[in-house]
Amino acid sequence: MSEDGVYKSPDLGLLGDEHVRRYEETDGREGHDWNGASCLVLTTTGRRTGEPRKLPLIYGRDDERYLVVASKGGAPNHPFWYLNIVDDPEVEVQVLAERFRAVTSSASGKEKRRLWKIMTETWPNYDVYATRTERAIPLVVLERK
Repeated sequence: MSEDGVYKSPDLGLLGDEHVRRYEETDGREGHDWNGASCLVLTTTGRRTGEPRKLPLIYGRDDERYLVVASKGGAPNHPFWYLNIVDDPEVEVQVLAERFRAVTSSASGKEKRRLWKIMTETWPNYDVYATRTERAIPLVVLERK
C-alpha cells in the first residue's frame, strides 16, 4: 500500500519454491529482501503428510521474537502453513544464514494490536488484506526453542 492508502502491487518475480530454493542456496543473499520487506523461510510439518513444508514469509521483529502474518492476501481461508502450525507449533526458521527451531503462537487482544502495527509498518498491504476477508487474520509469533 502506498502512502495514500492504496494497495501497492508487489513484484512477483520471485515466489514460492523458487524463492525458497534461492534463499537457501545463497543464505538469504537472494530472497531475504523482497519488495522492500524482509523474508524468512518457515518450515512447518504438513498436517496430513507429515512432510516438511517450506515457504518464504515476510517477517517483523519484536525484540528477540519474529512475527509473521497468515494473511493469504485476504483470502477467505487460512493459508495451509497456518493450519499446519495449529496442529504442530514446532517449526524451523531460516533468517539469512541462521537456522533455528522455534515454537509458534498466535497473538491476540492488545498484544495483537501492538504487533499488527509493527507488521503493517513492514508490509502496509496487510491492512488492505484485512478488508478483503471476514476472518480474523492471525498474527503468529515465532520464539526460539
